[in-house]
Amino acid sequence: MSTLRQDPTTAEWVIISPHRAARPKAHRQARRREEPALDPECPFCPGNEDRTPPEIARTDLNGSWDQRVFLNLYPALQGNGSTERAGDPLFREMPGVGEHEVIVESPRHDERLDDMETERLAAALGVWRDRYAALRDLPWVKSVIVFRNFGPRAGTSLPHPHSQILATPVFAPDSLRRFSVATRYFDDTGHCVYDDLREAELVAGERIVLEDERFVAVAPFASRNPYETWILPRHHRASFGQVPDEDLEGLAGALGRVLRALREGADDPDYNLIVQSAPAHEEGKPFFLWHLQLFPRTTTPAGFELGSGMSINPMAPEQAAATLRDAIAVRP
Repeated sequence: MSTLRQDPTTAEWVIISPHRAARPKAHRQARRREEPALDPECPFCPGNEDRTPPEIARTDLNGSWDQRVFLNLYPALQGNGSTERAGDPLFREMPGVGEHEVIVESPRHDERLDDMETERLAAALGVWRDRYAALRDLPWVKSVIVFRNFGPRAGTSLPHPHSQILATPVFAPDSLRRFSVATRYFDDTGHCVYDDLREAELVAGERIVLEDERFVAVAPFASRNPYETWILPRHHRASFGQVPDEDLEGLAGALGRVLRALREGADDPDYNLIVQSAPAHEEGKPFFLWHLQLFPRTTTPAGFELGSGMSINPMAPEQAAATLRDAIAVRP
Protein backbone atom coordinates (compact mmCIF):
# COMPACT_ATOMS: atom_id res chain seq x y z
CA MET A 1 0.00 0.00 0.00
CA SER A 2 1.26 3.50 -0.80
CA THR A 3 2.22 5.89 1.98
CA LEU A 4 2.82 9.63 2.21
CA ARG A 5 5.94 10.62 4.12
CA GLN A 6 7.10 14.11 5.09
CA ASP A 7 10.73 15.17 4.85
CA PRO A 8 11.52 16.90 8.17
CA THR A 9 14.27 18.97 6.53
CA THR A 10 12.07 20.55 3.83
CA ALA A 11 8.47 19.94 5.05
CA GLU A 12 7.77 18.43 1.59
CA TRP A 13 5.60 15.34 1.16
CA VAL A 14 6.74 12.31 -0.83
CA ILE A 15 4.66 9.37 -2.06
CA ILE A 16 6.26 5.97 -1.42
CA SER A 17 4.51 3.62 -3.85
CA PRO A 18 6.39 0.31 -4.28
CA HIS A 19 3.67 -1.33 -6.40
CA ARG A 20 4.41 1.20 -9.17
CA ALA A 21 7.75 -0.53 -9.72
CA ALA A 22 5.81 -3.26 -11.54
CA ARG A 23 4.70 -0.88 -14.33
CA PRO A 24 6.04 -1.54 -17.84
CA LYS A 25 9.23 0.41 -18.42
CA ALA A 26 9.87 2.01 -21.79
CA HIS A 27 13.22 3.49 -20.76
CA ARG A 28 15.79 1.29 -19.07
CA GLN A 29 19.28 2.12 -17.96
CA ALA A 30 21.56 1.65 -20.96
CA ARG A 31 24.66 -0.45 -20.50
CA ARG A 32 27.48 1.94 -19.70
CA ARG A 33 30.03 2.34 -22.49
CA GLU A 34 33.62 1.39 -21.75
CA GLU A 35 35.77 4.51 -21.99
CA PRO A 36 39.47 4.60 -22.98
CA ALA A 37 42.11 5.67 -20.48
CA LEU A 38 42.98 8.59 -22.76
CA ASP A 39 40.77 10.22 -25.39
CA PRO A 40 42.70 12.56 -27.71
CA GLU A 41 39.45 14.39 -28.54
CA CYS A 42 38.54 15.07 -24.90
CA PRO A 43 39.40 18.61 -23.73
CA PHE A 44 39.86 17.36 -20.16
CA CYS A 45 42.51 14.74 -21.00
CA PRO A 46 46.25 15.35 -20.49
CA GLY A 47 47.82 17.03 -23.50
CA ASN A 48 44.70 19.08 -24.22
CA GLU A 49 45.14 21.65 -21.47
CA ASP A 50 45.15 24.45 -24.06
CA ARG A 51 41.55 23.55 -24.95
CA THR A 52 40.25 24.71 -21.56
CA PRO A 53 40.28 28.18 -19.97
CA PRO A 54 43.37 29.02 -17.87
CA GLU A 55 43.84 27.03 -14.68
CA ILE A 56 42.61 28.46 -11.40
CA ALA A 57 44.15 25.67 -9.31
CA ARG A 58 45.67 22.21 -9.64
CA THR A 59 47.01 19.38 -7.52
CA ASP A 60 50.05 17.41 -8.65
CA LEU A 61 50.88 13.72 -8.37
CA ASN A 62 54.13 12.06 -9.49
CA GLY A 63 55.23 15.06 -11.51
CA SER A 64 51.96 15.72 -13.38
CA TRP A 65 48.52 17.05 -12.53
CA ASP A 66 45.93 14.95 -10.74
CA GLN A 67 43.11 17.52 -10.47
CA ARG A 68 42.62 20.77 -12.38
CA VAL A 69 40.22 23.68 -11.84
CA PHE A 70 39.22 26.23 -14.49
CA LEU A 71 36.25 28.35 -15.51
CA ASN A 72 33.46 26.60 -17.38
CA LEU A 73 33.75 27.31 -21.10
CA TYR A 74 29.94 27.56 -21.26
CA PRO A 75 29.08 29.23 -17.94
CA ALA A 76 25.58 29.65 -16.56
CA LEU A 77 26.79 32.82 -14.80
CA GLN A 78 30.03 34.72 -15.23
CA GLY A 79 31.97 37.78 -14.15
CA ASN A 80 31.71 40.46 -11.51
CA GLY A 81 29.40 43.44 -11.73
CA SER A 82 26.34 45.07 -10.31
CA THR A 83 23.80 42.93 -8.47
CA GLU A 84 21.18 45.67 -8.51
CA ARG A 85 17.71 44.50 -9.51
CA ALA A 86 15.87 46.25 -12.32
CA GLY A 87 12.28 46.26 -13.54
CA ASP A 88 8.99 46.24 -11.69
CA PRO A 89 8.04 43.34 -9.37
CA LEU A 90 6.43 41.32 -12.17
CA PHE A 91 9.40 41.62 -14.54
CA ARG A 92 12.40 41.81 -12.24
CA GLU A 93 15.88 40.96 -13.48
CA MET A 94 19.55 41.52 -12.71
CA PRO A 95 22.87 40.96 -14.49
CA GLY A 96 24.00 37.33 -14.66
CA VAL A 97 27.10 37.77 -12.52
CA GLY A 98 28.61 34.73 -10.88
CA GLU A 99 31.35 32.14 -11.18
CA HIS A 100 31.00 28.71 -12.78
CA GLU A 101 34.00 26.42 -12.41
CA VAL A 102 34.89 22.91 -13.55
CA ILE A 103 36.90 20.53 -11.37
CA VAL A 104 38.55 17.73 -13.36
CA GLU A 105 38.99 14.99 -10.80
CA SER A 106 41.46 12.72 -12.59
CA PRO A 107 43.77 12.72 -15.62
CA ARG A 108 42.33 9.32 -16.63
CA HIS A 109 39.42 9.59 -19.02
CA ASP A 110 37.90 6.34 -17.74
CA GLU A 111 38.42 6.70 -14.00
CA ARG A 112 35.39 6.72 -11.72
CA LEU A 113 35.17 8.00 -8.16
CA ASP A 114 34.37 4.50 -6.90
CA ASP A 115 37.56 3.20 -8.57
CA MET A 116 39.84 5.77 -6.94
CA GLU A 117 42.05 4.92 -4.00
CA THR A 118 40.77 6.62 -0.87
CA GLU A 119 43.72 9.01 -0.66
CA ARG A 120 43.19 10.30 -4.21
CA LEU A 121 39.43 10.64 -3.75
CA ALA A 122 40.12 12.56 -0.54
CA ALA A 123 42.40 14.89 -2.54
CA ALA A 124 39.62 15.51 -5.07
CA LEU A 125 37.16 16.25 -2.25
CA GLY A 126 39.74 18.63 -0.81
CA VAL A 127 39.68 20.57 -4.08
CA TRP A 128 35.88 20.76 -3.81
CA ARG A 129 36.21 22.14 -0.28
CA ASP A 130 38.96 24.64 -1.12
CA ARG A 131 37.13 26.05 -4.14
CA TYR A 132 33.91 26.22 -2.11
CA ALA A 133 35.72 28.24 0.57
CA ALA A 134 37.34 30.56 -1.98
CA LEU A 135 34.05 31.37 -3.71
CA ARG A 136 32.11 31.65 -0.45
CA ASP A 137 34.36 34.53 0.61
CA LEU A 138 33.53 36.73 -2.39
CA PRO A 139 31.46 39.68 -1.09
CA TRP A 140 28.58 39.30 -3.58
CA VAL A 141 28.11 35.54 -3.17
CA LYS A 142 24.92 34.25 -1.53
CA SER A 143 25.00 30.57 -2.58
CA VAL A 144 27.77 28.16 -3.59
CA ILE A 145 26.62 24.87 -5.07
CA VAL A 146 29.06 21.98 -5.57
CA PHE A 147 27.61 19.25 -7.76
CA ARG A 148 28.57 16.27 -9.86
CA ASN A 149 26.58 14.84 -12.77
CA PHE A 150 27.41 11.26 -13.72
CA GLY A 151 25.92 9.82 -16.89
CA PRO A 152 23.63 11.23 -19.57
CA ARG A 153 20.42 10.86 -17.54
CA ALA A 154 22.05 13.03 -14.88
CA GLY A 155 22.93 15.76 -17.39
CA THR A 156 26.62 15.18 -18.01
CA SER A 157 28.01 16.29 -21.38
CA LEU A 158 31.53 14.78 -21.13
CA PRO A 159 32.34 11.35 -19.63
CA HIS A 160 35.75 12.44 -18.32
CA PRO A 161 35.47 12.52 -14.48
CA HIS A 162 34.60 16.05 -13.39
CA SER A 163 32.36 18.06 -11.11
CA GLN A 164 31.23 21.69 -11.10
CA ILE A 165 30.85 24.54 -8.67
CA LEU A 166 28.57 27.53 -9.21
CA ALA A 167 28.52 30.72 -7.12
CA THR A 168 25.39 32.88 -7.39
CA PRO A 169 24.50 36.41 -6.19
CA VAL A 170 21.06 35.23 -4.99
CA PHE A 171 20.00 32.52 -2.56
CA ALA A 172 19.11 29.27 -4.30
CA PRO A 173 15.36 28.60 -3.76
CA ASP A 174 15.86 25.01 -2.60
CA SER A 175 18.47 26.16 -0.09
CA LEU A 176 16.17 28.91 1.20
CA ARG A 177 13.50 26.32 1.98
CA ARG A 178 15.99 24.07 3.76
CA PHE A 179 17.44 26.93 5.79
CA SER A 180 13.97 28.19 6.72
CA VAL A 181 12.83 24.77 7.95
CA ALA A 182 16.10 24.18 9.81
CA THR A 183 15.92 27.61 11.47
CA ARG A 184 12.34 27.04 12.59
CA TYR A 185 13.22 23.61 13.98
CA PHE A 186 16.16 25.09 15.89
CA ASP A 187 13.96 27.86 17.30
CA ASP A 188 11.43 25.25 18.48
CA THR A 189 13.84 22.65 19.89
CA GLY A 190 17.28 24.20 20.32
CA HIS A 191 18.70 21.39 18.14
CA CYS A 192 19.86 21.00 14.55
CA VAL A 193 17.27 19.00 12.60
CA TYR A 194 20.00 17.12 10.70
CA ASP A 195 21.82 16.09 13.89
CA ASP A 196 18.54 14.88 15.38
CA LEU A 197 17.60 13.08 12.17
CA ARG A 198 20.97 11.31 11.97
CA GLU A 199 20.67 10.08 15.55
CA ALA A 200 17.05 8.98 15.06
CA GLU A 201 18.02 7.02 11.95
CA LEU A 202 20.85 5.34 13.86
CA VAL A 203 18.34 4.26 16.52
CA ALA A 204 15.85 3.02 13.90
CA GLY A 205 18.63 1.22 12.00
CA GLU A 206 16.56 -0.01 9.05
CA ARG A 207 17.55 2.81 6.67
CA ILE A 208 21.26 2.92 7.57
CA VAL A 209 23.51 2.12 4.60
CA LEU A 210 26.81 2.36 6.49
CA GLU A 211 28.27 3.99 9.57
CA ASP A 212 31.72 4.59 11.00
CA GLU A 213 33.29 6.88 13.57
CA ARG A 214 33.01 9.98 11.36
CA PHE A 215 30.12 9.52 8.91
CA VAL A 216 26.69 7.95 8.56
CA ALA A 217 25.09 7.12 5.21
CA VAL A 218 21.31 6.73 5.19
CA ALA A 219 18.47 6.20 2.73
CA PRO A 220 16.26 9.02 4.08
CA PHE A 221 12.78 8.27 5.43
CA ALA A 222 11.11 10.44 2.76
CA SER A 223 13.41 9.51 -0.13
CA ARG A 224 12.39 11.16 -3.38
CA ASN A 225 13.73 8.42 -5.65
CA PRO A 226 15.13 4.88 -5.41
CA TYR A 227 18.50 4.59 -3.69
CA GLU A 228 18.65 8.26 -2.67
CA THR A 229 21.42 8.39 -0.06
CA TRP A 230 22.65 11.09 2.31
CA ILE A 231 26.12 11.04 3.86
CA LEU A 232 26.07 13.00 7.12
CA PRO A 233 29.05 13.83 9.37
CA ARG A 234 28.88 12.83 13.02
CA HIS A 235 30.65 16.04 14.09
CA HIS A 236 28.61 19.20 13.73
CA ARG A 237 29.82 21.76 11.22
CA ALA A 238 27.46 24.02 9.34
CA SER A 239 29.59 24.57 6.27
CA PHE A 240 31.38 22.31 3.82
CA GLY A 241 34.14 24.91 3.85
CA GLN A 242 34.82 24.03 7.50
CA VAL A 243 35.59 20.34 6.88
CA PRO A 244 39.05 19.57 8.34
CA ASP A 245 41.65 17.58 6.44
CA GLU A 246 41.28 14.64 8.79
CA ASP A 247 37.60 14.23 7.79
CA LEU A 248 38.27 14.23 4.05
CA GLU A 249 39.69 10.70 4.03
CA GLY A 250 36.72 9.44 6.06
CA LEU A 251 34.32 11.17 3.67
CA ALA A 252 36.16 9.67 0.70
CA GLY A 253 35.92 6.21 2.22
CA ALA A 254 32.18 6.51 2.86
CA LEU A 255 31.45 8.00 -0.56
CA GLY A 256 33.50 5.36 -2.36
CA ARG A 257 31.69 2.54 -0.57
CA VAL A 258 28.25 3.99 -1.33
CA LEU A 259 29.09 4.51 -5.01
CA ARG A 260 30.46 0.97 -5.31
CA ALA A 261 27.27 -0.35 -3.69
CA LEU A 262 25.18 1.54 -6.24
CA ARG A 263 27.31 0.16 -9.03
CA GLU A 264 27.13 -3.44 -7.84
CA GLY A 265 23.72 -3.58 -6.18
CA ALA A 266 21.59 -1.07 -8.09
CA ASP A 267 22.58 -1.74 -11.72
CA ASP A 268 25.10 1.12 -11.93
CA PRO A 269 22.69 4.06 -12.33
CA ASP A 270 23.51 7.57 -13.51
CA TYR A 271 23.44 9.97 -10.56
CA ASN A 272 23.66 13.53 -9.32
CA LEU A 273 25.78 14.29 -6.25
CA ILE A 274 25.19 17.57 -4.40
CA VAL A 275 26.91 19.21 -1.43
CA GLN A 276 24.43 20.84 0.95
CA SER A 277 25.97 23.59 3.09
CA ALA A 278 24.99 26.57 5.23
CA PRO A 279 24.51 29.92 3.47
CA ALA A 280 27.63 31.89 2.63
CA HIS A 281 28.55 34.26 5.49
CA GLU A 282 26.25 32.41 7.96
CA GLU A 283 28.49 29.51 8.84
CA GLY A 284 28.67 30.30 12.53
CA LYS A 285 25.00 29.53 13.10
CA PRO A 286 24.16 26.14 14.61
CA PHE A 287 20.93 25.31 12.76
CA PHE A 288 22.45 23.55 9.72
CA LEU A 289 24.70 20.53 9.11
CA TRP A 290 26.63 20.19 5.85
CA HIS A 291 26.17 16.86 4.10
CA LEU A 292 26.23 15.09 0.73
CA GLN A 293 23.07 14.08 -1.11
CA LEU A 294 23.21 11.41 -3.81
CA PHE A 295 20.32 11.09 -6.28
CA PRO A 296 20.46 8.06 -8.62
CA ARG A 297 18.58 8.68 -11.88
CA THR A 298 16.43 5.56 -12.01
CA THR A 299 13.07 7.30 -12.59
CA THR A 300 11.86 10.24 -14.68
CA PRO A 301 9.61 12.97 -13.23
CA ALA A 302 6.35 13.16 -15.19
CA GLY A 303 3.17 15.24 -15.19
CA PHE A 304 2.10 14.63 -11.59
CA GLU A 305 5.55 15.44 -10.19
CA LEU A 306 5.82 18.60 -12.29
CA GLY A 307 2.29 19.70 -11.51
CA SER A 308 2.36 18.98 -7.78
CA GLY A 309 5.99 19.39 -6.76
CA MET A 310 5.71 15.98 -5.07
CA SER A 311 7.86 12.98 -5.89
CA ILE A 312 6.60 9.42 -6.36
CA ASN A 313 9.20 6.90 -5.24
CA PRO A 314 8.55 3.30 -6.37
CA MET A 315 11.04 1.86 -3.87
CA ALA A 316 10.77 2.03 -0.10
CA PRO A 317 13.99 3.45 1.40
CA GLU A 318 14.14 0.50 3.78
CA GLN A 319 14.46 -1.83 0.77
CA ALA A 320 17.02 0.46 -0.88
CA ALA A 321 19.15 0.57 2.26
CA ALA A 322 19.06 -3.22 2.62
CA THR A 323 20.16 -3.67 -1.01
CA LEU A 324 23.06 -1.24 -0.59
CA ARG A 325 24.12 -2.82 2.73
CA ASP A 326 24.20 -6.23 1.07
CA ALA A 327 26.34 -4.86 -1.76
CA ILE A 328 28.75 -3.27 0.72
CA ALA A 329 29.03 -6.56 2.60
CA VAL A 330 30.10 -8.27 -0.63
CA ARG A 331 32.47 -5.50 -1.76
CA PRO A 332 33.43 -3.22 1.17
